[in-house]
Parts: sequence; structure tokens; C-alpha cells
Amino acid sequence: MNAIIRNIPNYITIANLFCGVLSIISTFSNQLSLAAFFIFLGIFLDFFDGFFARLLKIENEFGLQLDSLADLVTSGLAPSFILFKLLNANNTTQLFGEFSFETPFSSISLIAFLIPIFAALRLANFNIDKNQKDSFIGLPTPMTAIFIASIPLIKSEFFNSIYSNTSTLCIISVFLSILMISKLNLFSIKVNFQENISSQLNMMRLFMLISSLILLFFFNLAAIPFIVVLYIILSIINNLL
Repeated sequence: MNAIIRNIPNYITIANLFCGVLSIISTFSNQLSLAAFFIFLGIFLDFFDGFFARLLKIENEFGLQLDSLADLVTSGLAPSFILFKLLNANNTTQLFGEFSFETPFSSISLIAFLIPIFAALRLANFNIDKNQKDSFIGLPTPMTAIFIASIPLIKSEFFNSIYSNTSTLCIISVFLSILMISKLNLFSIKVNFQENISSQLNMMRLFMLISSLILLFFFNLAAIPFIVVLYIILSIINNLL
């Protein structure tokens, strides 16, 4: 097989990684909407690197490791900088005791970096766990990134006032971090055509798709965090049934 064709999935993964870098640069430039766009684009590319790897039948250990490194940047570090920026905007810089050492950020905003730390733990575990092909143990890092990246895109004053609150942002950081390394079994949203179309799992996926479209229709981008929560709830219900 031609070397260029063989490396198509890796090129897509590298593009995903580059989107994460561009998102971080955009955040430092105070362009949070653009930063969120690059995260969404990176996650979109993340879906297709695996798709092409399976299509070309060239799945290998190198691609798996590269994919996780890209995800750590795009779905771990990049959204944490958005959260850091949002938290820092709500809090003033602080002086440390007698030294009058002024930091360029508020200490509470550092809680945002729980996200890449726990994302790294989750991705490392994912790489050595061979049972996470059709389901996930713990919240996938792209879901975490989508949740956080949607916050600066929300235009509704009501929802924006909720999501931009310091306490809410801190809870989001801690809650998502814990979910990433939890033992919660979450179903894959990719439809498995080898299963019966009316199987319980496919019905869950279909219900999630329809509910997500309804939520997006009524609440626009403000619905994205609720969709992630819906995904978690449906996974719990699926485990109990």
C-alpha cells in the first residue's frame, strides 16, 4: 500500500492536534468562540481518523498512541484553557502575603487544569484497556471538551448567567474530571449495523439523537451541556435494564 494512503489516518490525527494548538492560541487572544470552533473541528477530525483506519484496515499501535496524544491536547488541554479564561475573568488577581506577589491569574482558576490531568489518566487507561471498543468506561474526553467548549458560545442571557458563574464552573471542572476516570459504563453513540436495528442499545442511540435535535432546536448551543448530561443518564438507564 502506498505510504501516503497508509498514513491518511495519521494525517487526520495530526490535523486534530493542530486544531487543539490553534484553540489554545485563540483562547490566549481572547477569541473564545474561535477557540471553541477549533475544538469542535478537532473532535470532528478525531472521528474520521478512526473511520479511515478501519476502512483502510491499517489500525496499529502507533496510530492509537498518536490519537491519544492529539486528544490530550484538543479534548483535554484546549478546553481547560477556555475554562481557565472564564474563571479568571470572574475573579481578580491575588496578592500572596507579605511578599505582595501579584499573580496574572486568580488561584481559583487553576481548578480548570484538573481537566487535562484527568484526561491524561483516562486516555492512558483507555490505551491499555482492550474492552473499550463498543462502549466506554468513564466519560470520553471529547464529550468533556464539547461540554466546556459550548459555554462561550451560549448567547442566552439566562443560560449564560448560569454557566459563567464561578461556583458552577468549578463544579463543572471537578464533576467532569471525576466522570472521566469513573467506572461508569457509557455506550458508544456509533450505530452498530451488526446489531438488530431494534436492539435496546440502538433504541437508546435513536432516542438520544432525537432528543438532542429537539434540545438544539429549542435551546440552540445552550443545549449542548444538557445533551452530554442526557448521554450520561441514558447510559446509566441502559446499564440498569
